Amino acid sequence: MTNQKNEIKPWEEVSREVMFEKFGRGIEKVIFRLQNGEEQDYYIKKENDVVAIVALTENNEVILTKQFRPGPKKVLLELPGGYIDKNEKPEQAGARELLEETGYTGDAQFVTSLVDCGYSVREKNCVVITNCKKVTGQNLDGTEFINVELISLKEFRELLRSGQNTDIEIGYLGLDYLGLLGDGTDK
Repeated sequence: MTNQKNEIKPWEEVSREVMFEKFGRGIEKVIFRLQNGEEQDYYIKKENDVVAIVALTENNEVILTKQFRPGPKKVLLELPGGYIDKNEKPEQAGARELLEETGYTGDAQFVTSLVDCGYSVREKNCVVITNCKKVTGQNLDGTEFINVELISLKEFRELLRSGQNTDIEIGYLGLDYLGLLGDGTDK
């Protein structure tokens, strides 16, 4: 018996309706016509594109933000980041978000963009910022309550492995880009 692979084709979008929208996030009901002709509805997260930053000080300390997250209902150590403004490049958004959330600035480099999930239109962008120096205080929005923490590369790898962090894939992509994945035995 021969194993034939069917060609996978994009589905035809039949209709799209916004079900909910607030704070740059929403849910859309999208009806697609599948390859077999059947129509099926899907609920797609409509979210703005974001950037997350792997930021390192001149001493190779990782700059993290500590804040409450309503989804998991936990205080998490996270990579700095946020929405990309209209007409802003990911590295520009990364530099702006890092400065606003932490007061640090440095040399920003775009790494890559990735798919957030199979049911979201959001694109996540990885930016690394090296040689970071503290130049000012935080400039937070009224709904942001953020502490800044510096940790070693070894502690950062342990945090990524724990799974208790958002943007874990961005952390690994940034470390890989910088050649810092290492074996975990360094400081």
